Parts: sequence; C-alpha cells; structure tokens
Amino acid sequence: MSISPTSTNAASAATDNTANTAQSKLSADYNSFLQLLTAQIRNQDPLQPMDSTQFVSQLAQLSQVEQSVQTNTNLKTIDAKLSALGGMSDVALMGKTVTLASDRFELRNGEASTSYELAAPADKVTAIIKTADGTELRRINGLSTRSGEKIALTWDGRDSAGLPVPDDTFRIEIDARDADGNPISYDTYPSTRVDQVRFTGQGQSLVLRNGEEIPSSLVLAVSG
Repeated sequence: MSISPTSTNAASAATDNTANTAQSKLSADYNSFLQLLTAQIRNQDPLQPMDSTQFVSQLAQLSQVEQSVQTNTNLKTIDAKLSALGGMSDVALMGKTVTLASDRFELRNGEASTSYELAAPADKVTAIIKTADGTELRRINGLSTRSGEKIALTWDGRDSAGLPVPDDTFRIEIDARDADGNPISYDTYPSTRVDQVRFTGQGQSLVLRNGEEIPSSLVLAVSG
C-alpha cells in the first residue's frame, strides 16, 4: 500500500495532451471548412449561383463547428480555474496533520502511532513493523480483534531485542487471522504533517514531514 503519485500525474498529463490535440484538430477543421466555403462562393458560376438551401446548410455547419471550438476553449478555461482553486485548497493543508491510507508511518522522538481497520472480526491480530527495505524489527501481539472501526496502534520505537531504533519512516503489516487461521484483509491509516505544497505542470502535490510526496487525493482526514 505504498504511496506514489506517479500514476496520477501521468494520467493527468495524458488527459491534458489528449484535450490539446482534440482542440488543435477542431480548430484546424474549422479553418479548413471556412476556407473551403469562401473559395466555393468566390469561384461559383454567376449564371448558376449556389442554391440558397445548400448555402444555408453549409452556414449552419460552419456555425456548429465554430460553437464547438468556442465550447472547448471555455471548458479549458473552466478547467484551469478549477485547478487553481484546487491548488489554493491544498495550500490550506500546510502545517496541518492529515490522515492517509498507507502502510508507512513515522517514528519521531522514539514514538510512533497509526491505526488499522479489519474487514471482518478476527481471532488473533499481530502487528509487524519493518524497515523501508522490508527487514522485520518487531512484532506486537494481542491487538484488538474488532472490525468495522479504526483501532489505534502505538509503537515505542524499540526492536525485538528491546533496543531503540533511530527515527525514520517504517512499514507496518497487520497479520489478522480468523478462528480457522485464514487471513483477514485490513487497511492502515497513519497521520503526519504537511510541510509543503508543490506545484508542477501536472498539478500540485503535498510534501509530508518525512519528505514523501503524495497527491492530495490520498488525504482522508485533516486535523489541527
């Protein structure tokens, strides 16, 4: 459940490129249609002028293309304004504590906390704390087996030998089993502070206290 904004940013960039391509093609079609109609009128036979019904029909088509071009322009303007508003709301998150859906959580000053939620009641629950590269540090047994609610979980920053570990960002896994030993799915929800909002060509992202960069869409709750 690691956090990565790469796919989100790539999807946003692809959408923008598609929209720009469509807008360019529509504008080109409009200009071509206008040039063709102008040439047709200029070169028509004075003794056999264009049928009025046909001319009105072509003018109607021209009007429809022109309206489509203008509509696309207006939509791009609206989208830009909405993106700007989204960026301003992200700025309001600076300095705030946010809750995320992630398996990563921080140890600061020898203390760490997160929460977990089980998809179904369990018979036994154990938390497994690992380093970022997957090395197991500690197991915490006898945790709450309730489901359907977020259960707070704290860690004193010590490994299985009782030795303190340096402050860092760690991973947490929940080993939840029912009475038959079958695994139960879960989610974990750490909280951390937003230190910075970063604006890029693809939008904006949040820089967390530990330096991790995420899209604001991953924020589930805000406090303080």
